Amino acid sequence: MSLAQSVSKPSRWVGAIATVAALVALTACGSSTTSSDDAEKVVVYSGRSEELVAPLLDQFTADTGIEVEARYAGSGEMAAQLITEGDKSPADVFLSQDAGALGAVSKAGLLAPVDAATLEAVPAQYAAADGTWVGVSGRARVVVFNPTLVPTPPDTIDGLLAPEWKGKIGFAPSNASWQAFVTGLRVVRGEEGAEQWLRAFKAQDPKPYENNVAVRDAVDAGQVPLGLVNHYYLYELIDAKGADAVTAQNKFMAAGDPGGLVNVAGVGILKAAPNPQGAQRFASYLVGESAQKYFAQETEEYPLAAGVAPSAQMPPLSQLQPPAVDLSQLDDIETTQELLVKTGLLTN
Repeated sequence: MSLAQSVSKPSRWVGAIATVAALVALTACGSSTTSSDDAEKVVVYSGRSEELVAPLLDQFTADTGIEVEARYAGSGEMAAQLITEGDKSPADVFLSQDAGALGAVSKAGLLAPVDAATLEAVPAQYAAADGTWVGVSGRARVVVFNPTLVPTPPDTIDGLLAPEWKGKIGFAPSNASWQAFVTGLRVVRGEEGAEQWLRAFKAQDPKPYENNVAVRDAVDAGQVPLGLVNHYYLYELIDAKGADAVTAQNKFMAAGDPGGLVNVAGVGILKAAPNPQGAQRFASYLVGESAQKYFAQETEEYPLAAGVAPSAQMPPLSQLQPPAVDLSQLDDIETTQELLVKTGLLTN
């Protein structure tokens, strides 16, 4: 299965808010009353694709008896809609593809504290410092490479700037995970340091693709030697085609390198949730054993709760040494997009 992480054109938070403004009146009217039937229903605004999470939501209903009404769009679009709707939103839960979108909704003051037991189920670095969201699965940024073209790929972002890689790197400029990496780079190196690296990367003539799947497939086909993606895209291809039919490999980044950011998909509960108890049960379920095994086995992501092992194809999360980035600081996507436009890596 593939994750709906990318969009065909870049968008900013403000722009996304404008695109959903027309929906607000209808949504607000629909949320003004709550029937008795709604007591056992949770409304989920999902930034994760229906293909990816619908089976998990169905399992939640089977296990708890709580029905789920899910609305799907990109995480940025869903965050913008929640911010526009404010306390008139019918949503109980925001299930986001990345920490940045959760942080934006939290910064707007729209998220309630997650139950302490749910927060304690995952390591503290994978939840909001103020307890308003909790990570449910993790993913690492990697270099995917074609070993027939590149026997020894670089494992640092500065290594990608070496002359031999000019014109040989694929990336997805409008992809949320790439933009989260750039936001993390701003946190680690500061605005000036991030801009300096981005300008040097632009000078390498990297090859833009629509999304991570396209980058991965181009690398596997030998159309470009290297690509910057999330780790699980390779394993999805292996699951689909078989290991013998896949050429590409992953290179995990060196300890502490900004390119090895471990980001999370996560869940937040709306302060104005019509069904706050059901929303808390939903969040708790996602860090429970059943859901964590689903992420490990079905989506090839890293489970975050203790006691659930990742896919045997991947190094354990404990072996990775990602950069020291507070994921709550990934909420400033608009500034990141402005920097990418400024450096010529993203078009308006």
